[in-house]
Amino acid sequence: MVHRAAIAEVFLTDAVRTGEHSFLVAAQWPRDHALYSPGSGGTCDPLLFMETIRQSLVYLAHSFYGVPLTHRFIGTGAEFEITDPAALRIGGEPLPVVLEARWRWEGNRPPSRFGMRLEVVLTVGGRTCGRGALHVVAVDDKRYTMLRGRGARPTGAAVTGPAPRAVERVHPAAVGRLRSKDSVLVRERAEGPWQLLVDVEHPIFFDHPSDHVPLMVTLEGFRQLGHLLLHPSEAGRGDAHVLLGMAVDCVAFGELDEPIDLVVRERRPGAAPGTVHLTTDAVQGGKVLTTCRATWGLAGERTDAAADAVTHRDAGALGHRVVIPSTA
Repeated sequence: MVHRAAIAEVFLTDAVRTGEHSFLVAAQWPRDHALYSPGSGGTCDPLLFMETIRQSLVYLAHSFYGVPLTHRFIGTGAEFEITDPAALRIGGEPLPVVLEARWRWEGNRPPSRFGMRLEVVLTVGGRTCGRGALHVVAVDDKRYTMLRGRGARPTGAAVTGPAPRAVERVHPAAVGRLRSKDSVLVRERAEGPWQLLVDVEHPIFFDHPSDHVPLMVTLEGFRQLGHLLLHPSEAGRGDAHVLLGMAVDCVAFGELDEPIDLVVRERRPGAAPGTVHLTTDAVQGGKVLTTCRATWGLAGERTDAAADAVTHRDAGALGHRVVIPSTA
């Protein structure tokens, strides 16, 4: 119901309808997680929020709106921002969170194509601490095969990744991860671009077979590259930056068997003190697949990420899309 194979990776616990297109969705975030581990400040990993939004949209689509379980979900845009990081501090038990969710139909042509957008406000104990959105189209197998062309594979079919290359992953500590297998950055030449390492054997990134690079893998690449650029040395981490938000436009599918470059287009200070904005493209074969506008802030400080992100975000960033994107 949330497109996960492992029960341990399901974070939703309940959902109730509060209006025609409004819901309360409950989730429990673990105190620790193999991939989404707590930050140095003891707060929940912000990408847990994005994954919870993704699971919420899929669950509501199937449970309340009758979207068939056999349809393929394709994400065209996503965004999230943490406005009160202190509210997500981990205590002595798993963190219960609630999403106040609003459903919208966009470009909807059932039964072969459903267009949907979920907008959410994140709360903990009634305390608002973030907001986000996800825009998705769900299509039947026939339409999906037309969109994917040569890359389409039957649901559940085995997948293979790119041929092994004589390069090493970036050390996990340099990209804010704990385990070597969770580092997704490689670089073939010192002067060359950073690249996204696609490991189809990873048990969380590829919880189930996929015929293209999942969106959450690409987001992890953007996050890790930002961490690497903003923390160039262990000695300079007294004012460590943490990820506060992302706004993502998905333009094309990422193929599993071709290199994906991560190219920083812009780095500039934000309007709020201590914030930094990074705009990064995921590029494959000279074509932009995904563009991410990320906001980073200083750890330990309460940053008004909402106001800062509005300044950073392009007008209508999630309102105009090319629908041939990455996975939801």
